[in-house]
Amino acid sequence: MRHFPPDPAPDAEALLLARYAGGDAAAARLLAVQLAPRLFAHAVRVLGDGHEAEDVTQEALLRLWKIAPDWRAGEAKVSTWCYRVVANLCTDRLRKRRSVPLDEVAEPEDPRPDVAQQLQQRARVDALQAALQSLPDRQRQAVVLRHIEGLANPEIAQILDIGVEAVESLTARGKRGLAAALAGQKEALGYET
Repeated sequence: MRHFPPDPAPDAEALLLARYAGGDAAAARLLAVQLAPRLFAHAVRVLGDGHEAEDVTQEALLRLWKIAPDWRAGEAKVSTWCYRVVANLCTDRLRKRRSVPLDEVAEPEDPRPDVAQQLQQRARVDALQAALQSLPDRQRQAVVLRHIEGLANPEIAQILDIGVEAVESLTARGKRGLAAALAGQKEALGYET
């Protein structure tokens, strides 16, 4: 495992985690409200399955609560640590899936009502998800973390336990792969140019 230089200023998430470790349940709830949507969104984009993403998010937060008393503030951001756990849990689930034929994997359900205004957006989301699923696992994770979650390359490097140059390479190859996978679909997805 790589060791990264300590973060000089504790972040607000670390302060909430410390309060939780001291017995403040409200701090845990606030931290979960801040982290869970981002972790879930990352997991669902990587896994393509909302139910699995919920499980991964819950497991990541459970692990965070377990390590809270031993958290060493300043070594890493809480969100970075959580993204790393989610990335590892997603990788584990993706490895287990490889033995399951693709025909047997259920399509993710859309919990929103089926309305005409959402059809175009749904087609775009589906095309992006299918294109993401066509990428190799590490490229997919790097692209999702960088271009969908908006994380910086150094933080992605910590999450994926690789160097910043490797992150840049993975995201560049991933973007080229997405462009190739989506080529020829602009008109069908409602894009003029």
